Amino acid sequence: MITATQPPHLTPDDYLQLEARSPVKHEYINGEIVAMAGASDAHVTIALNIAALLRSHLRGTGCRVYISDMKARLDACNCFYYPDILVTCDPRDQETSTYKRFPCLIVEVLSDSTEAFDRGDKFIHYQTLDSLQEYVLINTRQQRIETFRRNSSGLWVLQSYTADQPALQLTSIDWSGNLTDLYEDVTLETQSPPAQPTS
Repeated sequence: MITATQPPHLTPDDYLQLEARSPVKHEYINGEIVAMAGASDAHVTIALNIAALLRSHLRGTGCRVYISDMKARLDACNCFYYPDILVTCDPRDQETSTYKRFPCLIVEVLSDSTEAFDRGDKFIHYQTLDSLQEYVLINTRQQRIETFRRNSSGLWVLQSYTADQPALQLTSIDWSGNLTDLYEDVTLETQSPPAQPTS
């Protein structure tokens, strides 16, 4: 995801104006913008599969499914991110056309370059969204999905799904499905081998 950092200390309005004219997508983190790189075949196919499944499930409910070109605005940390999938059922989100503030579900498809950030600081930032009920991480190297759910005490509880336990549930939108559908037509990626030392 991260390829280059631009000059820091833009206001959110400056960022939105710049982003509207930019041919390259950038995420915004407390005044700094970070250019985003392209995604792999597996990444894009997984995101498309889950978006199609969720869109079909939510049709006619008033909930909306957005793919990677829609920003999530996080006021508490002064951030804008482009989640791979964002679902909102809050009518207030129809008041803004370029970002959403009240998602109930966010999905990130992992890659080598983004996994640590998606699991770390980005997840910490997403937790500032009071509306967010589930945060889902989808692996591109094996059939594995991790779902973090906010419980009634406000704590995030992890549930993992693998090929051995393929029945997946997203309680935030009352959806259940199968891992095989999410990984349809996906060639799993192989992890880059470590560099060999030279003598």
